[in-house]
Amino acid sequence: MRAVNVVGFKDTGKTTLCVRLIAELSALGVEAASLKFTHQAGLDKQNTDTAKLLAVSPAVGAIGEGESAMFWRGKRHLDQMLPLLGRDMVVVEGGKDLTVMPRVVIAANAAQARDLGAGAGGLAIAVYGPEGVDGVPAVTDVAALAKLVNEHAFLLPGLDCGGCGQADCRELAASIVSGAVGVAGCTSLGGSLEITVNGAPLGLNPFVGRMLRAGLAGMLGELKGVTPGKVVITMEM
Repeated sequence: MRAVNVVGFKDTGKTTLCVRLIAELSALGVEAASLKFTHQAGLDKQNTDTAKLLAVSPAVGAIGEGESAMFWRGKRHLDQMLPLLGRDMVVVEGGKDLTVMPRVVIAANAAQARDLGAGAGGLAIAVYGPEGVDGVPAVTDVAALAKLVNEHAFLLPGLDCGGCGQADCRELAASIVSGAVGVAGCTSLGGSLEITVNGAPLGLNPFVGRMLRAGLAGMLGELKGVTPGKVVITMEM
């Protein structure tokens, strides 16, 4: 799964840009889901049927003729939500504290861009505005921005395991954005053991990955018909 974070200050057009960006990604053949961070106390409108049900139950699902939805009480983490979206690409609106993906910053000037994480050691791949900053280009054509996003989007697992040699995932993300390393530098993704959940790769601490691989290999080695090669296990939870 790949992702990009669109950030900006309040009322700067984040949703408008996300809508246009998703449309341009679609024109490139990339079907992108979206996820929005909001400061609203409640996502559902007051006194609707689903809101009344959510007041007495921990989760409510709604199925309509043209759309479906799930509501949970309490805040969910990003890694819990992304697998439910079921797309290779996700455009995340808001969430300025996210450190596991590149970002596009909406800024009226270079000072705003720096405040939002653009510049040396930052996570920005583009500034949507009139001024670039410290090698981060200003891009105002959304079609060009979509091509840039499609080329540079990535998503790290956020384990901060240190297996890559960096202090945490934020440092690795900044190194990927700068071009110093590639996404393959994340030792928690890929390798000799890869697990996906609903199509989304599950990040594995290298030590945990080695334990799982050794355990599975040991058990499978006792079964008839098992020979060296690629093993695929499909499991429903």
